[in-house]
Amino acid sequence: MSKIVLALGGNALGSTPAKQLELVKTTSAAIVDIIEAGNEVAVVHGNGPQVGMINLGMSIASGADDKIPEIPYPECGAMSQGYIGYHLQQAIGCELEKRNINKNVATIVTQMVVNENDPAFDNPSKPVGRFYTEEEANKLQSEGEGTFKEDAGRGYRRVIASPEPQRIIEIDVVKKLFSQGDIVITAGGGGIPVVQTESGLKGVPGVIDKDKSAAKLAEELDADVLMILTAVDKVCLDYNTENEKSLGHMSVDEAKSYKEAGEFAPGSMLPKIEACIRFLENNKKGRAIISSLENAKTALTGDTGTIMEA
Repeated sequence: MSKIVLALGGNALGSTPAKQLELVKTTSAAIVDIIEAGNEVAVVHGNGPQVGMINLGMSIASGADDKIPEIPYPECGAMSQGYIGYHLQQAIGCELEKRNINKNVATIVTQMVVNENDPAFDNPSKPVGRFYTEEEANKLQSEGEGTFKEDAGRGYRRVIASPEPQRIIEIDVVKKLFSQGDIVITAGGGGIPVVQTESGLKGVPGVIDKDKSAAKLAEELDADVLMILTAVDKVCLDYNTENEKSLGHMSVDEAKSYKEAGEFAPGSMLPKIEACIRFLENNKKGRAIISSLENAKTALTGDTGTIMEA
C-alpha cells in the first residue's frame, strides 16, 4: 500500500458545471482504480478555468446591477473549491459504491498561508479563465481588464498572482481523515491564499499553483508518491517540435538541469517539475510521477508516465 497525493488539472475538469459533471465520471474511475489497488489517496485539483469563470460572471453581474457586489478572488476560490469538490466527491462516492468499496470521501475547504510580500504579487503569472485570441487579449488589456499572457501555445489567458504556498491551515483535519483511510479532497485550486495579520487570517487576491500545493500536502502527509495528472502521458524535451523526446525517468538533478535550459513552459509543465523537485528534496525515498489521467494506473506501476526520483 502507498500513500498517494493526486493532483488533477483544472483544465481537465471542463469549463462549465454541466461539462464537469460528465468529465468527473472518468476522473473518478481513474482515482478509484488506484484506491482499489490498495492505496490511500488524497486529491488536490486545479481551478484555473473555474475560478476565472466565477470571477468573470460575478464581475459582469455586478456591472449590470449595482445591487450585486463585486466578489473578490479569495471568495471566488472558495466557491470553486465547493462546487468542484461536490462534483468530485459525488462521482468518487458513486464509483466506490459501484465497486462495493466502503470508504468515506469528503471535501475540505482549505486555506493556504502565503507571504504578503511574495514577489508574485508584482508579477502575475497564473493563467485563469477562458482562452482568447491575441487580438482579443490585447483589446481587453488595453481596456484595463487585467493582464493577459500566452499560455503554452493554446491561446491567451488572463493571469493573476500565484504566490508560493507556505502552510495549510486545515492540515490537522486533513491528517486525521487521511489516517482513517478516508479519501480527502483538499487544497482545491492550490488553497485559498491567506496572509496572517494581527487580527487573524485575511484572504488575498491570487490563485496558488495546485501542483506546488499538492507537493506541500504530500510533505505534510509523508506521502510515498506525488502523482501529477495532466494532458500528456510523459514529460517531453523540445516539446511540440520535430525533435520532441519523451522521458520515462529522470533524477532531481536532471530535472533541475532541464529547467535551467528552459525546457519547461511557465504556467504549464514548469510548475509541475518544480513541485516534483520540492517534494523529492523533502522526501528522498518518495517518487513523483507525471502522466495523463487515462494512464494513471499504469503510470503508478511504472509502465508509462515520467517517474522522478531523488
